Amino acid sequence: MIRRVPTCVLLTTVAAICGGCGGGRVVTGHTVITQRPVVQDATREELLDRYNLVAHNTKTLNATVELKPTAGSKYSGVIDEYHEVKAFLLAARPAQIRMIGQAPVVGTTVFDMASDGETFLVFIPSKHKFLVGTVAVEKNSSKPIENLRPQHLLDALLWPEIRKEESTTLREFNDENARYYVLTVLRGGYQLEVLREIWFDRADLHVVRIETFGPKGLLVSDVHLADWLPIENAPSQNTQAAPSDGLTSFPRAIRLERPHDDYKLDLQVTKISLNEEIPSERFKLEQPPGTELVRVSDGAESKQP
Repeated sequence: MIRRVPTCVLLTTVAAICGGCGGGRVVTGHTVITQRPVVQDATREELLDRYNLVAHNTKTLNATVELKPTAGSKYSGVIDEYHEVKAFLLAARPAQIRMIGQAPVVGTTVFDMASDGETFLVFIPSKHKFLVGTVAVEKNSSKPIENLRPQHLLDALLWPEIRKEESTTLREFNDENARYYVLTVLRGGYQLEVLREIWFDRADLHVVRIETFGPKGLLVSDVHLADWLPIENAPSQNTQAAPSDGLTSFPRAIRLERPHDDYKLDLQVTKISLNEEIPSERFKLEQPPGTELVRVSDGAESKQP
């Protein structure tokens, strides 16, 4: 015996079953199934091109950022009392960077630091100290302010290009929140090692993480990138800006982690201009009169009046 189901009942049942298909999750009893975003496919060559588009076409950077040090950070010894600091940041290839941090509201300078790729300079007005050292010096000092390194920000802001002769591999990685492509750059020599891992979110193929490794797999730097937004500034007739060549967006939220330097630093970009000409004198930092000169070398210090 065959029973006919009324059409209205059948449609209602189908609608109830499919009601969650377009949303973010489906609830069935006590089971919650979270749906991941739709993913995009890309080849290794396409991802290399996307990464190098940003790396090659970011020549200079002029930004206003908010700095938020993580508790226990080496930066916290200088700026933690302010909770957050407004900073003006300049960067230019190949290795020039300068960042001036100011206290909120009053605008007092908290620090002023610069690096040319060989030497770093750090001025701490509240301590009346002017630190000088070579970029190659990475050994931690027992004094927090002597571990500030402006060049650590360079790889987070001005990415090194991946050359054609460098070996790369590609793999997928999935978790409960997203799906990724991981592009691995290898370091040659007697034994291959991982030099860099670049994570692409497959929802939009933006770079969301860059890990840099030293010899023997040492995790040197872990940079997280988010909030990719359009670049607002365009080259004007009065500026000699480099062509963007297709570069249309830049991350506004950047977290820099240096596990072996024991600090994390969040940068929230509030204003940014790319590829504008920056005069070289704006990167120069001179020792203010009356400050104590401290030469930093391998965790030791040498004071000079």
